[in-house]
Amino acid sequence: MIRIMRKAYLLPLLTIFCSVHVFSQQIVLRKGEIIENLPVNDSTQNTYSLYLPKDFTKDKKWPLLLLADLEGNDEKVISMFLNAAEEEGYVLAAPKLYDSISLTNKMVLIGNTIQRVGDMLPIHTDRIYTGGEDSSGRFATLAPVLLNGVNGSLAIGASLANSELINVKKPFHFVGIISKENYNYPYMLTDSKLLDRLKFPNQVLIYDGNGEWPSTAYIRKGLQLFTLDAMGRKWIPKDSMYVENAYKEDLEKVNQLIGIGDFLWAEQYMTEMMSMYGALKNTDSLRSVQRDLRRDKEYRVMQRAENAAFLQESILKEDYQYYMEDDMYTHNFNNLGWWNYQMGEIGKFIASAKPFERQMGHRLRGYVNALAEDSITLVLAEEVVDEDALAFLYMLKTILDPEDTEYYFKIISLSAKNDDFGTSLFYLEELLKKGYKDREKIYSLEDTALLRITPEFNELVSKYLEDARYDIKIEDN
Repeated sequence: MIRIMRKAYLLPLLTIFCSVHVFSQQIVLRKGEIIENLPVNDSTQNTYSLYLPKDFTKDKKWPLLLLADLEGNDEKVISMFLNAAEEEGYVLAAPKLYDSISLTNKMVLIGNTIQRVGDMLPIHTDRIYTGGEDSSGRFATLAPVLLNGVNGSLAIGASLANSELINVKKPFHFVGIISKENYNYPYMLTDSKLLDRLKFPNQVLIYDGNGEWPSTAYIRKGLQLFTLDAMGRKWIPKDSMYVENAYKEDLEKVNQLIGIGDFLWAEQYMTEMMSMYGALKNTDSLRSVQRDLRRDKEYRVMQRAENAAFLQESILKEDYQYYMEDDMYTHNFNNLGWWNYQMGEIGKFIASAKPFERQMGHRLRGYVNALAEDSITLVLAEEVVDEDALAFLYMLKTILDPEDTEYYFKIISLSAKNDDFGTSLFYLEELLKKGYKDREKIYSLEDTALLRITPEFNELVSKYLEDARYDIKIEDN
């Protein structure tokens, strides 16, 4: 247990040009536990969560990873990084953020949280980083660009938020962790090439599968990269044993990839290793192995196959973007059949025996779903909501992701609101055919009061769920 006495003084907030007054108070922080609802400052209701490693001590300076979750799940996002932070010795902090807050206010909150933690704890001022997953990870990449004192960002499943904002005079360290089946994978590779040209330190760590969350080992490796970079920059003393153990671990990874014949991944990992260790040890032998691998005939065949998949993918994405926008604004419900066909084609890619086609299929499925969800957000943000466009997108989502029941509910409610009971009943039956069983949810859908008392509605519920809430009888005069 650590007891910290606070003294009143003022610190400037990074580049946001505001300040935080800190009054004398005692705060009790427990090591090895997530501490919730800590006040960011004394004049607002903003809070953050904090995690201190079990071996935390005030006798040395610690790196800080400031985590973002735009749904306000500060405790949850810390729990997802906790094991890696414990192993690598990082303090974690996460302010309670929401996507509805303006960008400026979000950045102010992040800056204030960094200040607050830095006021209380011995944080290494050169070793402050941000991190997050998906849209929150993309947002986190803005912090090194907009805030002074943030020197890196770790993004899981997300590329840079806005490469046009990057300042060549303000470099930062970017670490991306992503699956080849994630639709952001090509974008992350493009961002990595841009950062290479700008001579910004960066690495992309690839993991298997289409899961949204990588294993702890990958997150630990991401934090390890920040630590190795800090040693290379002489922010902290070089720990030769730490470096050698990390290098040995990475060599084993390369040998494993070569052993299973994944030459592209092995070559990519060697590239990242040379950027990881270039300032810490001689990597000439690794460079020689990589050169030989690039000359291998099988490697070149794989490279051509992946490039062909990337090209096909980019063409298809252009088509999807064009037709979705056109169909949405022209209310082209007749084109839903075309979309259904396209999802069948994507399904064939996913079922392909060719790995690069299979990966492309997963990326395309993720892409069209993200595109539809972004389009829904745009329509709902308009001053006057185009409900026909919204109806099209809700219907489209039932095709793009048939297992997501949320959009069945949305189209049922929206159609009932507009007295289109036929459409509502169609999607209700489609939902029930899939085995949906929550009767209470069905009878509590918004804007369906009149629909729920119709005989047709209750007959459908009785057909699939045995009992309907209303027994509707029609009598002749």
